[in-house]
Amino acid sequence: MMNDNIVDYRNPGRSPTPISIQQSITAAIATQLQKKALSDLQLRILIKQEANQGNYESAIRLLNQLISRCSYSAIDYNNRGLMYLKIGNYDQAMADFNQAIALNPQLDRAYNNRGNCYARQGNLSKAIENYEQALDINPYNQKVWINQGITFRELGNYPLAIETLELAKIIGDQYLGRIYAERGYTHYLRGDWNYAIADYRRALSCLPQGDRYEQKVIKWLGQVLEPIIS
Repeated sequence: MMNDNIVDYRNPGRSPTPISIQQSITAAIATQLQKKALSDLQLRILIKQEANQGNYESAIRLLNQLISRCSYSAIDYNNRGLMYLKIGNYDQAMADFNQAIALNPQLDRAYNNRGNCYARQGNLSKAIENYEQALDINPYNQKVWINQGITFRELGNYPLAIETLELAKIIGDQYLGRIYAERGYTHYLRGDWNYAIADYRRALSCLPQGDRYEQKVIKWLGQVLEPIIS
């Protein structure tokens, strides 16, 4: 009696080799999974391109596709929440950040972004609470220290804001220009104009040419120099 096998004709120089149905199915599934992974990768590349170009709504549509395929990806929910935050849809952003944290309570970026969302809505105490949660998970997340320092400044606690930005500076040089800029603005609001000028100049020397922060720092520096010059 003949076996129910599929014959392999991929190597015509040899006798046909039977491949079991189970092996064939396994190979087909692996191929489909590989195609799906490549497709997801292509989507992620497109999402990054759209976000970098400021096409946030287009990025959201692409993220919707990813999330429909994999509804348990905390990173995708976090990224979509960030896009919603960019366009000012705070309710949807908050919902996505909450879902990201529910799926992965150790995702420090989601707490940071949720803190930013609270800050945008004026709830600074909840923002600080989320930054603290992010730092409990990853104390080396420099962005969180910077955001926390800015929020302390918004609360009027200038000494703590400066102290927090100092801690951010210790971690590394990646965002050094931004740290000097924010610390300079804090000194300015505090009335320490000489310190502010020094930090603005440090910021300009650290920021890459054409960086979006450059124009902000130039404007801040003009604010503090104008009364002195006039």
